[in-house]
Amino acid sequence: MLAYSLLRLGFYAFNSGIFRNVETGKVLLAFGHGLRFDVAALLWLNLPLVVLSVLIPVGARRGQRWLRGLFVAVNALGFSLNIVDWEYFAFIGRRLSNEFTTVGGDIRQQAGQLMTHYWYLFIPLGALAYLLWRLWPMPPADQMAGPCNRQPWARRGAELLMLVGAVVLGIRGGWQLKPLRPGAAFEQQPAVLGHLVLNSTFTVLKSLTGARVERIRYFPTDTALRPALGAPVVASRLPGTGQRPNMVVLLLESFASEYTGVENGGQGGYTPFFDSLATAPGSLLMRENYANGRRSIEALPAVLSGLPSLMNAPFITSTFQTAELHGLGEMLGRQGYATAMYHAGTNGTMGFDMFAGIAGMQQYYGLSQYPGGASSPDYDGHWGIFDAPYLQYFSRQLNTTKQPFFATLFTLSAHDPFTVPARYQGKLPAGTLPIHPTIAYTDAALREFFRTASQAPWYQNTLFVLTADHTSQTDRPGYDNPVGYHKTPLLLLRPGHALPAANPRRITQHADIPATVLDVLGLRQQQQLLLPFGSSIFDTASTGRALLRDGESFYLVHADYVTELKSDNSVQLYPYQTHFIPQEPLANPDSALLKQYGDELRASVQFYVNSLLDNRLYK
Repeated sequence: MLAYSLLRLGFYAFNSGIFRNVETGKVLLAFGHGLRFDVAALLWLNLPLVVLSVLIPVGARRGQRWLRGLFVAVNALGFSLNIVDWEYFAFIGRRLSNEFTTVGGDIRQQAGQLMTHYWYLFIPLGALAYLLWRLWPMPPADQMAGPCNRQPWARRGAELLMLVGAVVLGIRGGWQLKPLRPGAAFEQQPAVLGHLVLNSTFTVLKSLTGARVERIRYFPTDTALRPALGAPVVASRLPGTGQRPNMVVLLLESFASEYTGVENGGQGGYTPFFDSLATAPGSLLMRENYANGRRSIEALPAVLSGLPSLMNAPFITSTFQTAELHGLGEMLGRQGYATAMYHAGTNGTMGFDMFAGIAGMQQYYGLSQYPGGASSPDYDGHWGIFDAPYLQYFSRQLNTTKQPFFATLFTLSAHDPFTVPARYQGKLPAGTLPIHPTIAYTDAALREFFRTASQAPWYQNTLFVLTADHTSQTDRPGYDNPVGYHKTPLLLLRPGHALPAANPRRITQHADIPATVLDVLGLRQQQQLLLPFGSSIFDTASTGRALLRDGESFYLVHADYVTELKSDNSVQLYPYQTHFIPQEPLANPDSALLKQYGDELRASVQFYVNSLLDNRLYK
């Protein structure tokens, strides 16, 4: 543990430039937080030694020498990973992960010159390995002459159980819901301290359990793909009183367009209050909006950072979770906003608390922060707090939050097993699917929230953004296709104030929300922190787009056509209608348009994958 703290000190010394504006107290706190990751890494790394020591008790001095050799060899490997990162971090901007599987060939080819150039790194490595060898508690020879002591089986069994329990607990990183992940290091603010909290042994071992991501080579260079990729756009500014508005983003669990009345000609809707908001004067409902993923865990990176989900693994649990990524929490925090993420579920579920830190949210409120927690009568017995009481709690929290603020809330009631509070049972439309009553319940909870919030002093100076994290159960044939599977509402509302002119039929997506928020606030100076996948919905020069992945295909939605990029690199065009594409592609598409849209989609996929591999999303 002392050695790893010294390695962390070396990392800090070699990369002190990125921490120059961080207070000394926060740096010291990062050293303390890092001990948790050190325990997990050391137990993983030394697991072979632990197992051998338990299964084959060694009583001979020669056997102890073998154990010492194994101990030094295994831990010297861990030391080397961290020492390499003293220099390598400057090139990739994140801790080592699976670089050995992605650029291992290059490393082997350049091994000679690398060792020559960075010869000085062998000095601390040799010194630490020597100390391990010297400090191994080798018993004197006269104590090793006799046979190995035999302890009673009951005592050995008890010791073994205690050992296994301690090792498992240490590897998990504690009692929390999910095992310790690299992204958890970034919960401390500023998020850059996460790199200091981590150790490279931990990040490498974690990355070895993930699926390998192959580099994409549709275009020979980044320069070649840039013209097809486009750039994020921040175009106008919200008119108002001159005071910057508060921002509230409501992510509604499974609140798909299919369940609304306003997006289905008033037929079969379960959301009368949402429909009334969407048709109120001054509201802006984007009728061609799409989620960038199919799972809750994929929504936050898109909504808060403009990063769609174009991999098999969600970003939050991938080996790239420590890559450079900027979120609305960070961007608005720089402008004096108080930022917070609210989720009624168990702290740690789906890594939401972890990603909130990555996105720069200053506060995270989960089930543990709700009064009474899982013991509260508002607990649904499965996931967390029912939507209605949690939205009321959210409103009360905003009453005590300093303005201007940026707050994001994620609801959860419209989730399997689709339960509602007792006082609502029998009073909601049954519908045709198990999810329908819970969608109606969430809508009722929204009505109560807006009724309460409308009495608050912050309400009239707040822009509300409402959308769903993803779609869910479907029984409408028009939604049963790769595009319909992503169709979610997007509603903007600022009570008492007009919104800029926008085309409600513009194609929009979750990844457009960060650029839209900056547009609303007029924060052009933050545009360099936007990713090129989305743009402001108030950009009148564009008809918009949406990037989706379904199965092994990628989709690019434009106002006229949907482009499909298949795993064999072939491209197909489908005529676009709202939330619908036919099963068969166009037989004779326009060749120029096929190339234009195909190149745009290929460029987006290649930039996404390769930039994550190289940690160059912003370069």
